[in-house]
Amino acid sequence: FFHLVKKQLTNHQLWTDNTLSLRNKQTMHLVLPRTLHRTKSSAHLLRRLFSQKYLPTLTLFTKDPCPLCDEAKDVLEPYKHRYIFLQVDITLPENKIWWDRYKYDIPVFHLNGQFLMMHRVSTSLLEKRLAEVDEEQQ
Repeated sequence: FFHLVKKQLTNHQLWTDNTLSLRNKQTMHLVLPRTLHRTKSSAHLLRRLFSQKYLPTLTLFTKDPCPLCDEAKDVLEPYKHRYIFLQVDITLPENKIWWDRYKYDIPVFHLNGQFLMMHRVSTSLLEKRLAEVDEEQQ
């Protein structure tokens, strides 16, 4: 029984698209064998695990100094509970590809790896895209 559940679990989209962190995956490998012998608690555990909502990732491509970036972060403050925020400093050598692409356009924002907006924050666009992400998760 455990092997069937483990196979289904590791083939699930959350597992394969790296939405779950390595630590979560390791925890699941440790916990599942101990809990799956209890059918009721196992079903509840799996249902709870895969019904969780995951926050989208908002990435800001920036450099220092960047007054427009600072302004954009202030505008985004009321929305910070709705996404995971990452900053990419395009001046670092490992981010050369982003420097080549965005050196004249910062701030630039991506939502879940997809271009969202540049130069100024459009709160209406951000709200629309965050709502779309919420709908996809339901």
